[in-house]
Amino acid sequence: MSEAESRPTLEAVAARAGVSRATVSRVVNGGDGVREPLAARVRRAVEELGYVPNRAARSLVTKRHDAVAVVIAEPEARVFADPFFALQLRGISKELTAHDNQLVLLLTEGRADHARVARYLAGGHVDGALVFSLHLDDPLPGLIRNAGVPTVFGGRPDWSDGAPGPVYVDSDNRGGAREAVRHLVGLGRNRIAHITGALDQTSAVDRLDGYRDVVGDADPRLVVESDFTPGGGERAMRELLDRCPDVDAVFAANDLTALGALRVLRESGRRVPEDVAVIGFDDVLPVAEQTDPPLTTVRQDIEEMGRLMARLLLGGPADRLGGGGREGADGGGDGGDGGDHESADVTASGVILPTTLIRRASA
Repeated sequence: MSEAESRPTLEAVAARAGVSRATVSRVVNGGDGVREPLAARVRRAVEELGYVPNRAARSLVTKRHDAVAVVIAEPEARVFADPFFALQLRGISKELTAHDNQLVLLLTEGRADHARVARYLAGGHVDGALVFSLHLDDPLPGLIRNAGVPTVFGGRPDWSDGAPGPVYVDSDNRGGAREAVRHLVGLGRNRIAHITGALDQTSAVDRLDGYRDVVGDADPRLVVESDFTPGGGERAMRELLDRCPDVDAVFAANDLTALGALRVLRESGRRVPEDVAVIGFDDVLPVAEQTDPPLTTVRQDIEEMGRLMARLLLGGPADRLGGGGREGADGGGDGGDGGDHESADVTASGVILPTTLIRRASA
């Protein structure tokens, strides 16, 4: 006998409970109109028989699939090499699991994958989408909107095509950058450089703006564009030392960039922080604690960002999935220590979480 043939059926549950098949269906699928004594008999029969609802059939009744797509607009090699993505996915997974929702991971290796992702989303396989690491010229937002899928974005979007404001969760990238650079100024450093992230992403642009808020009209040679990777940090640091050998501080756009910069400084004979102070961004562990020396960095709660993205999608207004009995993004609830987010900037479109400077030995 096959596994499918051995599974308890809806009819078997109905027979055990002494009710009709329709009654069992309403109880199993969360419908109304069943008196509590009968519902209790059905639930007891389900438990005794080990009945597992058919999700495909259930979705026909409820119009829900209990699945959410997570779309990361980065190639696979980048996603699995950067701990930032692992932390954000962990936060998303925890929140979805708490609501018995499945996570469907979709990666984009290049532009050819965008149409594939859009077709999948439009095909009715998931109830909503969580999208992050978008680039400024990325067509995904328009494709997803055309697919008609409720969506929450990770990171502040930056497009203006006449569409209603997107819902998003982000960190205070500009404020965190200002705090980092002010700390370097407070240490007496006056040749403060910035190694940027990929400037086709709003997080990198915001951190560059925060740097400029403090240094004003500093030597433009002190800004070198990079890409949020250790290799990019190495290349940028070498270029920076060639341009400005008297640099005495570096604010790196993320911890991985700082890791690459530290390698080059060590190879060049510069002492950190005596000769060059270094600050990163993210506070990704164990990277920040295991650099040599341990890295001073700006902490953003990456896992909480992922959790709040999922919460906004699952617990927001009716036009964003609805239901779930959860409060909005700034409400309480389980799933993390920071549930209330009293210091978060909650707007009509989303949530901006605060950042904190974590001081270690590098600055």
